[in-house]
Amino acid sequence: MSLKIVSTTDAPAAIGPYAQAVRTGNLLYTSGQIPLTPAGELVAGGIQDQTRQVLANLKAVLSAEGLEFSDVIKTTVFLKDMNQFAEFNEVYASHFGTHTPARSTVEVARLPKDVLVEIELIAAISVETVRN
Repeated sequence: MSLKIVSTTDAPAAIGPYAQAVRTGNLLYTSGQIPLTPAGELVAGGIQDQTRQVLANLKAVLSAEGLEFSDVIKTTVFLKDMNQFAEFNEVYASHFGTHTPARSTVEVARLPKDVLVEIELIAAISVETVRN
């Protein structure tokens, strides 16, 4: 099995000993993204502002491999407060449109840098994507 480390400067660099994403076979696994700008600055604001930044980061990581949100097959969402689910979901849905990958959403006691949301995902790489 071969692993390819995926990295882009269009998303924040890893803040620990991990990769932004790893590709193996026809799957791309991203690490959890939090609302940091590509420059590494924390996004101020509420759950919707933070969710937008997290999804922008994930979009950049996907783009590094020629992928889009429509290629995502599974997301895992970590929320600091499940009472903010509806506000989070509004932004999330606007990025995925009619594409609805499998998803798990859990409330957690604490996230890195005390952010409100973290998202990781798995995307499928099609034969057409590999040819590009």
